[in-house]
Amino acid sequence: MRVAIKPELFRWARERSRRTIDSLTKAFPKYEQWESGEAQPTLKQLERLAKILHVPIGFLFMETPPEETLPIPDFRTMPQARLSRPSPELLETVYICQQRQKWYRNYQLSLGEMPLPFVGSVTVANDVNAVAAEIRGRIKLDIHERSSIPTWTQALSRFIDQVEQAGILVMVNGVVGNNTHRPLDPEEFRGFALVDDLAPLIFINGADTLSGKTFTLAHELAHIWLGKSGISDASLERYPEEEVERWCNQVAAELLVPEAMLTEQYNPENDLRQELNRLARIFKVSTLVILRRLFDAEFVDWQTYRQVYEKELERLRAYERPASEDKGGNFYRSLVRKVSKRFALALVSSTLEGQTLFRDAYAMLGISKDQTFKKFAQELGGV
Repeated sequence: MRVAIKPELFRWARERSRRTIDSLTKAFPKYEQWESGEAQPTLKQLERLAKILHVPIGFLFMETPPEETLPIPDFRTMPQARLSRPSPELLETVYICQQRQKWYRNYQLSLGEMPLPFVGSVTVANDVNAVAAEIRGRIKLDIHERSSIPTWTQALSRFIDQVEQAGILVMVNGVVGNNTHRPLDPEEFRGFALVDDLAPLIFINGADTLSGKTFTLAHELAHIWLGKSGISDASLERYPEEEVERWCNQVAAELLVPEAMLTEQYNPENDLRQELNRLARIFKVSTLVILRRLFDAEFVDWQTYRQVYEKELERLRAYERPASEDKGGNFYRSLVRKVSKRFALALVSSTLEGQTLFRDAYAMLGISKDQTFKKFAQELGGV
């Protein structure tokens, strides 16, 4: 039995998944004929195709291709990302996080928790330094303590813990759910914020570099304080045109590298490259953030900034490879990072107490076996 599907829907689904015709013909020898309208698939073939292309099969029976848009504002500054349609991986990641956020909000309401006072407490008219200081105080981010942490990895873990202790869910993942065959592209997005006064959520693309994830977390914190949900690339490579992104970048930079402390630490007698590396070790940020802060403080001029920035960016791209967070390692510890420890503790507790169905918990964790959930619950306390 053949299924009549309009050719433009095949084309839409393939382009949506960023696949070529050649990449599909091995699994479906007549695929090109499906897309040209010369042949039609069986229902079983269509189901298989929908699974491979990660598209809801119902979409393929529509009269015209659906217009899929991001469910949150788009603050990305990378032109190629904003002009292209969002990938299925990005869309599904946002939907997964929205589902978890909705559950956590209801959980907080059931406990009688009060709204978090800092969510949406400022505007872009507020002083950047004052907001950064307020965030630093709220999450108890001590720059001197941070400088004593041995590695950037430990510094980021500590940063995430501090943000979560303030009541914000932080999810770090480099793939869709637990599917290692569906990586997230840092060139498409580096993170996003979902604002809610009871369940604010920050998602960080785990496929990004270590220093990139640190700056993204700081940037999305500014979004939470601003009360502006949105997806961003949190990049210092260009000067954002959007006032919100420009302000969030400024707050993030001041949060991680306070200008007053930078002024105390900076030694103009040293070679600039050596000084960038030395200050990066102190503040546990990338040399690009340090360079930007030196420009902000007028220690380097614009021409020097641009010249050094391009060279430093090239060096870092060759040196600091994206972290392979989703390959190997402890599955349960990795899952805690992906769904946020705060969320995981709440979900496991609610499920074991009978408040949440096991099947709903499994769906939000991306698991399917009772034994996996039991092991996750056992190990959660030791994370």
